Amino acid sequence: MRFIASTLDEAYQKAAKEFSCSIVELDIDVVQNPSSGFLGMFSKDAIIEVSRKGAKKEKQVKEEVKSSSSSNTSVESEIKIGLERLLTSSCYKLDVIETTVEDENVYIKIDGEDAALMIGKEGYRYKAISYILHNWIKMKYNMTISLEISEFLKNQKENVVNYLDGIKQRVEEQGRAQTKPLDGILVKIALEELRAVYPDMYVAIKTLRDGRKVVVVNEHRK
Repeated sequence: MRFIASTLDEAYQKAAKEFSCSIVELDIDVVQNPSSGFLGMFSKDAIIEVSRKGAKKEKQVKEEVKSSSSSNTSVESEIKIGLERLLTSSCYKLDVIETTVEDENVYIKIDGEDAALMIGKEGYRYKAISYILHNWIKMKYNMTISLEISEFLKNQKENVVNYLDGIKQRVEEQGRAQTKPLDGILVKIALEELRAVYPDMYVAIKTLRDGRKVVVVNEHRK
C-alpha cells in the first residue's frame, strides 16, 4: 500500500495504523523523501510503499511458482507439437495423448491403432524411439523422459518389480546383489525400487565394460 504525508514519520504512523501493528513489523520502501521546497514553493510530500514483513517473500515465491508452471506448460506444448510432427511424418497411426513435465522429467504417452508396431518385437522400436526422444529432450531442455506407448512401460515396470523379488532375497541372504543388465528407464526403476527398500545400504547404477548398466546393492553405503 502507498501512504502520503508531509513527513516520513507521519507516513510511518499512518501505515502502522492501517496495518494495526508496530512499524518494525512492516517492510517500508521510501518512494519520495519530503522537501520543504523554496520559499514554500515546490514542496514535496513523503511517499512510502508498505507491506507486512514476509508478504514480499510470499509474493515472490508465488510468482516463481507461477513462472515455473508457465514454463512447464510451454515446454509441454513444444514437446507435444514436435512429437505430433514426428508421428505425422511416420507411417504409424498414433496420437500424442499426454506430455507432462514434473520434477525435471517429461512423461510422454503415445497410443493408437499402430501402438504394437511402434513398440516392435521385444520392444526394440520402443527402445529406439525412447533413445531418440531422450537425446532431443536432454539436449534442448536438460530433462529426462518416461515414454509410455500403450501400456508397454507399465507392463515393463511390473516385470522389473517382480524380477527384483529375487534380487531382494539374495540381498537378505548374502548382504549384496547385482541385477542383470537393464535398458533405459528400467535401470532407473530398479534403482528407485531398491533404494526405497534398502535406504541404509549402498545402491547404485554400475556401467559394465560393454556399456550396459546394472544396479548393485552392497552392505555398506560408500
